[in-house]
Amino acid sequence: MAESDVAGFLAALRRGDDDHPPLSATSAARAVVAVRGLHKFALLDGLVVDDVAHEVRPPSPARRLPKAVPVESVVALIEAAGSLEGPRGLRDRALLEVLYGTGARISEAVGLAVDDLDRGQATVRLSGKGGKERIVPVGSFALRAVEEYLVRARPALAAAGAGGVRGGALFLNVRGGPLSRQSAWSILRTAAERAGGMDASAISPHTLRHCFATHLLDGGADVRVVQELLGHASVTTTQVYTLVTVDRLREVYATSHPRALT
Repeated sequence: MAESDVAGFLAALRRGDDDHPPLSATSAARAVVAVRGLHKFALLDGLVVDDVAHEVRPPSPARRLPKAVPVESVVALIEAAGSLEGPRGLRDRALLEVLYGTGARISEAVGLAVDDLDRGQATVRLSGKGGKERIVPVGSFALRAVEEYLVRARPALAAAGAGGVRGGALFLNVRGGPLSRQSAWSILRTAAERAGGMDASAISPHTLRHCFATHLLDGGADVRVVQELLGHASVTTTQVYTLVTVDRLREVYATSHPRALT
């Protein structure tokens, strides 16, 4: 057996035939990993003199593009979150405005302290992965929502806890403690169900972060600026969003240019 035989086996898995459907990149990769393991074992056990599968690399799975929803759907999502009566509605709206207005991860948003928000400078200090901090601008919509929450809702939520607020967390639950990541996700999912017009099951903790990045790039923002705002260590991580934007450009081109389609 030669290396070409193993490579041919991989190609046959991906191509399929009349009796076998083609395998996905993930399934084919699992098969190739098993073959490589078998050949490595055979070499170590002295059954063969050469590992012919060593250089045959498993196929890379297709890159999963982040899911973003249109701006009008984000607005509907935020409005639905704020439709609840009382302090919870004000809190939920402020939370979603902060998520969409800053690109924060849900864990970063629920980890905010009141002092992390600089209302005078319209910025917020986010603590990302590995404890890395970054300063991110906060838009006027998010600022207004947070101001209203701080004045009209947070004191009531704090008072619900035994002995008042426990710590300086910005977003509180109904017991006066810091809002959890799971509760924040539930708020987002419930708002999607209430808003209608979207697949609530497709809404994830990263949905508004994806929207933040995609809508910035659609609006002409430089990818390195978006990288800094998202707190990505490498611009390569951020560039996945440019693929989404190119798809959008292609769609607009196809529907707008008189000679785009035959």
